[in-house]
Amino acid sequence: LNIQDQVRRAYLQRGHVQPKNHNFKLSDFVNQKRRFGTYTRHSDKHRSDYRAHMIATIDCIRFLLKQGLAFRGHDEKTLMLLRFLTDHKEDINAVTFDNAPRNLQMTSNDIKKDIVSCGAVETTNMIIKEMGDVLFSIVIDESRDISTKEQMVVVLYYVDKNGYVVESFIGIEHVISTTSISLKEAFDKLFSRPGLSMSRLRGQRYDGASNMQGEFNGLKTLILKDNKCAYFIHYFAHQFQLALISMAKKHEDVNSLFNLVAMLVNVVGTSAKRRDILQEKHAQVVINALDNGELSSGRGLNQEITLKRSVDTRWGSHYGTLLSIITMFPSIVDVLEIMSNEGNFEQIFQATMLLKCIQSFDFEFNFLLIKKILG
Repeated sequence: LNIQDQVRRAYLQRGHVQPKNHNFKLSDFVNQKRRFGTYTRHSDKHRSDYRAHMIATIDCIRFLLKQGLAFRGHDEKTLMLLRFLTDHKEDINAVTFDNAPRNLQMTSNDIKKDIVSCGAVETTNMIIKEMGDVLFSIVIDESRDISTKEQMVVVLYYVDKNGYVVESFIGIEHVISTTSISLKEAFDKLFSRPGLSMSRLRGQRYDGASNMQGEFNGLKTLILKDNKCAYFIHYFAHQFQLALISMAKKHEDVNSLFNLVAMLVNVVGTSAKRRDILQEKHAQVVINALDNGELSSGRGLNQEITLKRSVDTRWGSHYGTLLSIITMFPSIVDVLEIMSNEGNFEQIFQATMLLKCIQSFDFEFNFLLIKKILG
């Protein structure tokens, strides 16, 4: 209901329905073609239809947001989920699209964005309400999205009234640059909207970038100037990642292991043909294991898997890569043997070299050691 009220107020500001107790001014009649229809009284049926249309639109947008789905169809004009809904429910079809006035279609991108913004405001207000007056810390990181815009993500970290630790995402703020001053301005702007008090802030957690934890001009220093109780904590996961990278670069065996793993994933996983062979071989291994009683069957078990690629900034992805290689190791060996017999000169060289390396004692010992450490 709060979302509906916010949407209604935003819609009234656009001049579609007469606000109550409106004081007319001369400026209201300057452009009569645009403003004259604004003050027409609407019947109760029109208001009821408008409300039903708005509720259906909001429900569709909420569903799409929860599922992370696209809002528009191929022509970017119609909310396709709403069109589907109207085709299957006559009561909704009576008040939407073709039966609604042209200025009450609610299909424009601006209106959809208004509804999304209203939903974000209500969600944030609910989070702040549930927090109450408890002390909290913040978790902030920034990264570039697919459109190359710099975004700052803010998460609140606190203990609720029942004693449970809660992490609540409160928003993504666009920043002009990644300098500490720009991040601080975006941070203040984000804090001011829901009315969060800086005095209740007791901790701040970032990665090791200089614009975040710089001693003189970092974001943590700028926040400490406003609140000396907001102690800084370096991300443990980020510290672990830095330690992992440092170890991999300085230790010859570990460095060799990760280079071989990356090469193995690239050689086997870059070709669609080799991926299909790998999936087919692994599926046959799973079937044989089920027949022999080596694997148990059940819901959610023995799902189809692929070779996972590791990401430099996520140490957990390295662990996932090692697990996928262990699970598919016999099938990987089969694919490499096929490459060594049927590939071109370069493929034969790569497959032969990888077969020799991954079946050696040193590789398997280091592999299992690092798997245990990461696990």
